[in-house]
Amino acid sequence: MAAKKSSITKDKIVSMYMKYRLENNEKPKSVYQFVKTNGFDETEFYSFFGTIESVEKEIFIMFLDKTVELIRKDPSYEAYDMKSKVLSFYFTFFELLSANRSYIVMSLKEHQNQLKNLMQLSSLRVGFKRYITEIISDEVRTSHEKFQYFQEKAIQETSWFQFLLTIKFWLEDESAAFEKTDIYIEKSVKATFELMNIAPLESIIDFGKFIFKEKIHNK
Repeated sequence: MAAKKSSITKDKIVSMYMKYRLENNEKPKSVYQFVKTNGFDETEFYSFFGTIESVEKEIFIMFLDKTVELIRKDPSYEAYDMKSKVLSFYFTFFELLSANRSYIVMSLKEHQNQLKNLMQLSSLRVGFKRYITEIISDEVRTSHEKFQYFQEKAIQETSWFQFLLTIKFWLEDESAAFEKTDIYIEKSVKATFELMNIAPLESIIDFGKFIFKEKIHNK
């Protein structure tokens, strides 16, 4: 007789975990307790996750993946400039967070030590920075190839820091429908792109090259 195919999936484990946290107001004490409560085997759990902590990290990367999937369904998305793509990403991502706010707040305010809370976002950080790199457009990218790598890293880190600040603002937002977060997103993204304007950077690079050449010629 053929072995019965398991109905357990990664998405189901994530849903079970979020439900467990919300209903018990705490993490499961162990993988054994978690799978026993939910009626499946440890081997099924370990075919998708290595630890309980890895489930927590997966939740946030799933929000990111779902966000990117949704915004790319918009036929106009590919024609957007970088700023519009970032805004689209933000509004969609925080709409998903708001639909799961009870879990997110519990999860990210679990420890007084903020570093412990942020550990859950390590996989999200990698995915977010990858997304930002993919959408860097020519109007933002410097024409000086030697500086493009450093510019890319700067944009990644600046964008991630801004993203973390937005999550913090949203966690503390008590306005109806989180309207203040929407305003915060619009203003912060606008400010970031104004600071990201490459015209001053291009001028600095050109000035540096001029000074360098002058020094070489005057020796």
